[in-house]
Amino acid sequence: MIIDGVFSGGGIKGFALVGAVQVLEEKGFRFCRTAGTSAGSIIAAFITAGYTSNELITMLNEMDVSELLDKRKRNCLPIPFLKWLMVYWKLGLYKGDALEKWISEKLAAKGVVTFADLPDQSLRIIVSDISDGRLVVLPDDLNKYGIEPDSFPVAKAVRMSCSIPYFFEPVRLKTGNRKADNIFVDGGVLSNFPMWLFDSDNRKKERPVIGIKLNGDEDSKKKPHEIDNAIEMFSALFKTMKDAHDSRYISRKLVKNIIFIPMKGISATEFELTEENRGALINQGRKSTEKFLKKWTY
Repeated sequence: MIIDGVFSGGGIKGFALVGAVQVLEEKGFRFCRTAGTSAGSIIAAFITAGYTSNELITMLNEMDVSELLDKRKRNCLPIPFLKWLMVYWKLGLYKGDALEKWISEKLAAKGVVTFADLPDQSLRIIVSDISDGRLVVLPDDLNKYGIEPDSFPVAKAVRMSCSIPYFFEPVRLKTGNRKADNIFVDGGVLSNFPMWLFDSDNRKKERPVIGIKLNGDEDSKKKPHEIDNAIEMFSALFKTMKDAHDSRYISRKLVKNIIFIPMKGISATEFELTEENRGALINQGRKSTEKFLKKWTY
């Protein structure tokens, strides 16, 4: 069956998304269009470029994830103050160049460099423009910035969507709209699960849309935020921004088309994953998808 797929963000927990895709492929599903945020944008881009789930698992298992954390030389100094001073000026602990280079190399191996190398509308990526304060869909919205969509690198778009605030540096782009650079961060700040991209109240769907969402089952059972200080308030604000839009949308419709993968005990930025934890994440994605398909009808 030909389907459209939507992949949520979740940082390093994105390994579970690959397990879900593996089961879908084994059951005969193939993706026509994909969309994703943050880690989900990586999986969406690789699938659209032509990677199979087995190729993705091999690729991820061979990769030293910690090598994607490209510190600046000054960050390596044993003086904590300098480390946080660089965050103040550069807005992120890690540059993010290594991540973009890795994505670029893997896409190029399948003949994909820019969006012109992909079928039209086959891949859509969510990013957050914090300069102009708006959610951005790539490549659709590039024209608004005076940028030709077909010439824009897919790896750059994915890198923008993966710019976890304060963890990776945001991406700065010179556009024709303003003198200063536009600054882009993780798409999950505004929409961590863009299921809405392939939904329209006024148009019949051409094919089924299946969403794969990390942290799913825990969302409805999560405890209220405990806020006793400024740091806890910032954390609560960020989580609210990340989840509120998508949670409201999901609560109204499409729940039956979403694979919820409960996550527990692993942080989105825990890049020092053991081989055992990688396998556990992939297996969790498999188990949740097998459970979903037993009940799913279209």
